[in-house]
Amino acid sequence: MSAKTIGIIQVKGGAGRSTVATNLAGELSKQGKTVLIDCDMPQGTSASWFAVREQAGKAGNLIADTATDHRELVAKVEKYKDAAFIVLDGPPRIAELTKAILILADLCLVPIGASKAEIWATSDILDMLAEAKKVKPIHVRMLWTRYRPQTKLAQNLTALVKDELGLTALGTSLGMRVGYMEALGEGLTVAEMADASAKIEVSFLASEIQKLMR
Repeated sequence: MSAKTIGIIQVKGGAGRSTVATNLAGELSKQGKTVLIDCDMPQGTSASWFAVREQAGKAGNLIADTATDHRELVAKVEKYKDAAFIVLDGPPRIAELTKAILILADLCLVPIGASKAEIWATSDILDMLAEAKKVKPIHVRMLWTRYRPQTKLAQNLTALVKDELGLTALGTSLGMRVGYMEALGEGLTVAEMADASAKIEVSFLASEIQKLMR
């Protein structure tokens, strides 16, 4: 049985791709062998996060690797097909790697920070989605990051993203929490820190994603 593969794609930098990828990979690794492949080299935020984690003896069922082009990514996904999960942290641009992630993944997540500017920037990805759908059915969900659900802005943005992008949002969103930034720098997931609300968010995110891939 092949690994369930989740791609994290976003052409705008700073939208939280690596935050989502590292926390999701860490959470999924509680259930079985999980591979986190960093496709944003040489920046390598996810790879650096894992290096800190591994040095602290916290790798557990999680391993990490990198891919610098789409051919290498295809080979790496094949290499790790015996894992339970593979998480692909994409580059912040439209590239062959991004297109490869769309084709390889069972589910793609598009993290979007809660602002109109990020929604407009994300529209660049729509043509690529349309092209990928000619090759195979593409399962894509939008994921709100830095989200404040009770605000009027959040409610307006939810309607805007559906109208302008045509993307379905996950039921789970990640709030605007310092814990996510702190965890990334320390090689941890928020589930390993003291922020109870963040722990719940990541747990719900992993659960919702697994249900979508059944």
